[in-house]
Amino acid sequence: MGDFDLVVTGRVVGTDRVRENGYVAIRGGIIERVGEDTPPAARERQDFGKALVLPGAIDAQVHSRSQKGQEDFIWTTRSAAAGGVTTIVDMPYDDGNLICTAAKLTTKANEAGEQARVDFALYGTVHPGEGPEHIAGMVEAGAAGFKFSTFGTHPERFPRIPPQTLAACFAEIARHDRIGAVHNENDEMIRDAEARVAAQGITDYRAHGLARGPLSEALATAEVYEIAAATGCSAHIVHCSIGRGYQLCENYRRDGYDTTIEACVHYLFLDEESDVARLVGKAKINPPIRPRAEVEALWRHLAAGHVTIVSTDHVSWSEDRKVDPVMARNASGVPGLEALYPLLVKGLVERNLPLSWAARLLAANPARLFRIGDVKGALAPGRDADIMVMAHDPHRYEAARSGHNFVGWSPYDGIELPYRPIATFRRGEPIFDGKQVMAAPGSGRFIRPT
Repeated sequence: MGDFDLVVTGRVVGTDRVRENGYVAIRGGIIERVGEDTPPAARERQDFGKALVLPGAIDAQVHSRSQKGQEDFIWTTRSAAAGGVTTIVDMPYDDGNLICTAAKLTTKANEAGEQARVDFALYGTVHPGEGPEHIAGMVEAGAAGFKFSTFGTHPERFPRIPPQTLAACFAEIARHDRIGAVHNENDEMIRDAEARVAAQGITDYRAHGLARGPLSEALATAEVYEIAAATGCSAHIVHCSIGRGYQLCENYRRDGYDTTIEACVHYLFLDEESDVARLVGKAKINPPIRPRAEVEALWRHLAAGHVTIVSTDHVSWSEDRKVDPVMARNASGVPGLEALYPLLVKGLVERNLPLSWAARLLAANPARLFRIGDVKGALAPGRDADIMVMAHDPHRYEAARSGHNFVGWSPYDGIELPYRPIATFRRGEPIFDGKQVMAAPGSGRFIRPT
């Protein structure tokens, strides 16, 4: 009988380098040793040869309950396991239930705990009429961060938080060492632009980008960072589609403020000219998919180290809510959990960027952001043994083929991916074998900041 429960071997990808003949030794679901060459003895050994052994991803932006009666945690966490995502952070804008009190957050944690196949953390938010009243209670209940929006998608489900209320909330959040995370679009700019686009009779795929121009995003981003600078809050932009936003974040960071910023994977791979024109509502996202020039700007910022994390902003709308030829009538958001890791690795390989950046952008940095880095986010001693393995196997992605996604459509359908997930381990337990998700509903844990 060996010293360890499990040893996983392969090309082990850390945040600083790749161990070509590496191993990860696990005991009791915790990583105890990471090294190279001859692995230690263990009760079980999983040898993956030349395949990539990476830390399980932490997807910082998932919407499991945006559409009532749709996927829920039972399916988001199944897609996650199949894509090597071992922790999801779920947004507070549930259909018919704004998660804005400790009681609501606790109820959601309990309900998600009965369904989840991977570990999960939860965002809280506030009702605009209540301001910071319930923030301390939600911190106590385990909120990993607080999400706000400068744009009003819906007055109750997804409300706009005005700047004076946002400042009061940021001041309270700073007391508890959590992040204030914000959907960054200027409400007034968009309302005016929407009216002008409608007056011109533009209703096709172009309407969305014209109504939500780059300036509306840059203004909101600057507002958020200025409020953070005044209150001492750690401020995070949850999705940035324009290069200017990453430059703003870097400027504030260099001035000594704790500013961070997130690139959703769709902004790195889809563009307006080809993908939105082709997919129409199935590529409608807020903020919008931008022209190819902005996509390239985002990759330059990623290469320069200006991107904090990469996420999906995953939501699986039913197909009937994404196929209207009038762009404005479609719901905003796309699924992506299963494709997140393979897409980012594809981009890194094609642009000759280090594979270790995948470990930073999808694991280490999100763990730090949500204050769970003592247990999650790296192939390192003392961390949960959350591991995903990808083998070189070029293929075209088709969301409907795997059976692990609630909907059978994806904006990434047809994209050539060089690597395929072949194994996922959650706290040392195998939960995906390359074909089947073995994790039972309810085996995931609620992760609280520590």
